[in-house]
Amino acid sequence: MSPLLDHWYYLLPLAAIGYLWWSRRSASATDIQALLGRGAQVLDVRTRSEFKAGAHPKAINIPLDELEGRTRELDKARPVLVCCETGSRSGFAVSLLKRAGFAEVANLGSWRRLSTLLS
Repeated sequence: MSPLLDHWYYLLPLAAIGYLWWSRRSASATDIQALLGRGAQVLDVRTRSEFKAGAHPKAINIPLDELEGRTRELDKARPVLVCCETGSRSGFAVSLLKRAGFAEVANLGSWRRLSTLLS
């Protein structure tokens, strides 16, 4: 056997980190514009208090800790753009929504990014 295959278990953490990085990355401006043009839903997964302090007017607020039980409030037939304060929580939300059967989900990153893209 090759040395690489003899020590495959060392590759597991690297593969896991790579997958997490890939699934949490933010969508490009071009992708976001295209999804918005197709009627994407904007989901803000920040807490209610964070959302009340400032949010994009098109955003729906479902805090991350409530999302699993509230996915029915979103339309699976439409794309979903997920945002939060920095892009970290929205990355987790993207993974959760994909597991829940949403086909087109993208991480917007920070909710402020949407305002920048639309201006």
